Amino acid sequence: MNPHEMDVYGTVKVGERGQIVIPSGARKELDIRPGSLLLVINTPSRDGIALIKVEIVKRMIEKMNRGLTEPGEPDREPTKRKTAK
Repeated sequence: MNPHEMDVYGTVKVGERGQIVIPSGARKELDIRPGSLLLVINTPSRDGIALIKVEIVKRMIEKMNRGLTEPGEPDREPTKRKTAK
């Protein structure tokens, strides 16, 4: 996660039942509404969590299943590396 590519929306306090309130600025900008499904994952350095809309994850998986090619885009063969002799 590149800090220069992140926005900070504020801090939240974890309630007794483990709940947090997502700041309104984040909800508005990311179109998170009541009933939105969010995937909760840990950060690569395991020092925090990230929330990702499930619909975004589903689209990413669909693209991977299509071989990362879009309609009309030719399938690409993997590039073979030349080995040193």
